[in-house]
Amino acid sequence: MVTGRFRAFAIASCIGMLLVLLAGALVTNTGSGRGCGDDWPLCHGKFIPAYTLETAIELSHRVVSALEGILVLGVAIAVRAKYKRDRETYREPRFYADAALLFTIIQALMGAAAVKWYQSPPVMAIHFGISIIAFAATMLLVIWTYRVKRGTVTEAIAVPGSVFKYALATSIFCYVIIYLGAFIRHTESAGGCVGWPLCNGEVIPELAGATGIVFIHRVGAVIFGLMVAGLYWHIRKTTGENSSLSYNAGWVTLLLVAQIMSGAWLTATVGDEDWFIFTSLVHNLIIVALFGLLMDILIRSWRLREGRGQA
Repeated sequence: MVTGRFRAFAIASCIGMLLVLLAGALVTNTGSGRGCGDDWPLCHGKFIPAYTLETAIELSHRVVSALEGILVLGVAIAVRAKYKRDRETYREPRFYADAALLFTIIQALMGAAAVKWYQSPPVMAIHFGISIIAFAATMLLVIWTYRVKRGTVTEAIAVPGSVFKYALATSIFCYVIIYLGAFIRHTESAGGCVGWPLCNGEVIPELAGATGIVFIHRVGAVIFGLMVAGLYWHIRKTTGENSSLSYNAGWVTLLLVAQIMSGAWLTATVGDEDWFIFTSLVHNLIIVALFGLLMDILIRSWRLREGRGQA
């Protein structure tokens, strides 16, 4: 049903989108956003500008983004061609491919606007949020190709509507936490809370400036952790310990623990610029994987909701 070549194409698109995300985070963390001046798509008016570290980082981000745009477009065209031949099978992957293409275009336009005109930190944080949705779409397509490979594209189970509602609330809150994290990066507020788990040695610090921003993010992360734990417990209780939804929820929980640990590591390296760049990338890598799996749970709990029995 799904060829190995198509699956490899989808995987390449997913990896490419991940590289775009990490390259964008690197641009932000190194302050290289103006590495190509005010020019777009050229860099300082040239295809290959004079070398500086900031220029190299920004130009690399643009090159990777352009190549990924081609990959995403190619995948979307391939899925549409398959959809014309088999609408029932390829309805779901068409949604993922189209979503990936749409949000890739939006993030490219936002990136161009950020170069040509000043964009405030709240707007730039949205840019990362758009990117993570584009990545999630490519990741969901890859997951679908492996599900079809195993012959489990359909499941004869009915999931209570409460699972979808719980997953929806958790997903929305996760997106809010991701946005807050991006806002911290774009406002350079990471040093607002020194120490972990306490903030500046206090349970509740003075909520002003960078400290207030980081502390709100930490409190939100605690709430999100409780929501993920509750979602995992609820899915296991309602769908069984061996269901695929329980399996994915378990991975989300493990990634949450890894994200908490990476957050502590990130805080410990705030004063070391070289290490901070690395730990920040690790922090981003974990959350995008977590968000992608959470989206899979959300979509499948909707498609499997009571009585439909079709993933």
